[in-house]
Amino acid sequence: MSTSQIPSSASSPLPQDACAAPRRPSVGVQVGKVTVGGGAPIVVQSMTNTDTEDPASTAKQIAELARAGSELVRITVNTPAAAAAVPRIAERLAMMGVEVPIIGDFHYNGHQLLQDEPACAEALAKYRINPGNVGFGKKKDSQFGAIIEKAIQYGKPVRIGANWGSLDQAMVATLMDENHTRARPWDAAHVAREALIRSALDSAVLAEKIGLPRERIILSCKVSGVQELIAVYRDLAARCDYALHLGLTEAGMGSKGITASSSALGVLLQLGIGDTIRISLTPEPGAPRTGEVIVAQELLQTMGLRSFTPLVTACPGCGRTTSEFFQELAKTVQEHVREQMPVWRVKYDGVENLTLAVMGCVVNGPGESKHANIGISLPGNGEAPAAPVFIDGEKAMTLRGDNIAHEFVGILDDYVARKYASRAG
Repeated sequence: MSTSQIPSSASSPLPQDACAAPRRPSVGVQVGKVTVGGGAPIVVQSMTNTDTEDPASTAKQIAELARAGSELVRITVNTPAAAAAVPRIAERLAMMGVEVPIIGDFHYNGHQLLQDEPACAEALAKYRINPGNVGFGKKKDSQFGAIIEKAIQYGKPVRIGANWGSLDQAMVATLMDENHTRARPWDAAHVAREALIRSALDSAVLAEKIGLPRERIILSCKVSGVQELIAVYRDLAARCDYALHLGLTEAGMGSKGITASSSALGVLLQLGIGDTIRISLTPEPGAPRTGEVIVAQELLQTMGLRSFTPLVTACPGCGRTTSEFFQELAKTVQEHVREQMPVWRVKYDGVENLTLAVMGCVVNGPGESKHANIGISLPGNGEAPAAPVFIDGEKAMTLRGDNIAHEFVGILDDYVARKYASRAG
């Protein structure tokens, strides 16, 4: 069976055998200064799409991703020139004051690149290798072993990341042979899931035999179908205590990619599965790469798993609301919070837990505003032209006129400065 024969999630409901036992606590892995697993908060990561051979553009994008909140950033290391550029990228980041750990993504020739460029091997915080293409035939184990030995030499953790777009065909063939002997053979999708899981687990066992400690191993088994991802990780989590990286591979663009990734990862995170996540979005033309970081943060925050930035509650608008003004205010507040967070995060303790409400009429406006730290209830159609502002559940003032947005943002800034303890103080 080739990867092209794996059934699509469009026609595959959640398999019955996906209902695996609850997950055991994962082993913690140190990646630079970031802890993955072991009870640590779930880590957000991302990946550059620049040419790694260009240190300037790659360092710039890494810095943008880190400032957006990515706690780990992966880069492609695919050529000798790319490997040689890694230490220069690290130097540029140090000059910019960016300390985010950098992960090297290796396929096919990673063993050779790490051997030939020791400065690259040293500069990276973690290596990512794919057991489906680390090597083929008799060379597979030796090339895999060479990368693991470099990780041991330089004290680096490794993510062993299986992907159903590059399944180990020898593993698939072995499992198909085994399947033929079963009294009740598995379907093709089950065999494919088992191939992914076995590829990752067998590789992890081999890495430990070579000498890589368990606390330096992270596993992932990525697929592009929502139900398949849930099934794979429920099974994987029940069979090991390695730290797990979650991500729906090739999720897609825009709302499709966001919806698919959030659906799959949301289920798994709710089950306690996953120690670090990436939202693999295809950016819109001209859009910043940072969009995937924001989606990952918002997924974790809306699920109550972590707090990254103040949340803005806003109603969708209806026939009661003065739609254009209401929408503009909600957008202004959201953008202001995003712009200020890099400064607020450094200066104010706990500001990420701030809650805001921008409501459009009297139906739910005052009630939602009272539940937030700061809320504003705009006048709807037919209501008096006044916008009451609530602070910590109490009506504090009423705004009127054409300058409501500017005044409300000023109130927000003043509240943050007064409410949250300054780290400088």
